[in-house]
Amino acid sequence: MLVVVRGAGDIASGIAVRLHRSGASIVMLDVAVPTSVRRTVCFSEAVRLGEAEVEGIRAVRCESASEAAEVAATGTIAVLVDPKGESIPKLAPEAVIDAILAKENLGTTKDMAPVVIGVGPGFHAGENSSADCHAAIETKRGHYLGRVIYDGSPIPNTGVPGNIGGYTTERVLRAPADGPFEPIAKIGDQVKKGDLLAKVSGEPLYATIDGVLRGLLQEGCPVTKGMKSGDIDPRCKVGHCFSVSDKARAVGGGVLEALLHFSHRLEG
Repeated sequence: MLVVVRGAGDIASGIAVRLHRSGASIVMLDVAVPTSVRRTVCFSEAVRLGEAEVEGIRAVRCESASEAAEVAATGTIAVLVDPKGESIPKLAPEAVIDAILAKENLGTTKDMAPVVIGVGPGFHAGENSSADCHAAIETKRGHYLGRVIYDGSPIPNTGVPGNIGGYTTERVLRAPADGPFEPIAKIGDQVKKGDLLAKVSGEPLYATIDGVLRGLLQEGCPVTKGMKSGDIDPRCKVGHCFSVSDKARAVGGGVLEALLHFSHRLEG
């Protein structure tokens, strides 16, 4: 089964890991300059580095839909720069998963594949004409995380990050100015509140809480003031920086359930 995943950030990558281990062939689509902060667990790194690995699963950058299809058929995840999904008709996948997590639908429609799944806010699942996907997956941390919605929409975006270790907005690092990102610390570092982690146009970005630096943008990434640029995990588990998160794994499980639910479409 060929599955196209729109997006290649940490949630999309967690989905890809679960589907790959379940036997699916995967092609991931992302932007030319990814802004994933948890880069150590993102297949989007293949865009700039040529290849990436998450939990022992390898991904490589491809330059065309035909190359991506060939690579995916070998068991390696293929990554294409294709933010608009223009390669999807050429790939003709059995399923399309929109895991861009833009908090809105950026162009995914139900006619893209026999099974289309929207991840997070901004999608409406169902069989009626107003629905844009066959199933949607809840991404809000809490009781309903990973729930599959077959008729309706995930909880709207609250603008508040999920609670981890008692922290919400405090654990997210935001760019202090416009300009190219200049990291000083690195992912996996133990940091204290007030530590200098990066600079943007000469403006410092300090640690907001104590913990492990779980995410940080890459050198030279263009940012705007207030843009999410990093993430501190107060649980202080360095290993968490290099494995799929609990949230991504739960969402991936929801996607897998939805694909199995619609298996009759895939077989037909």
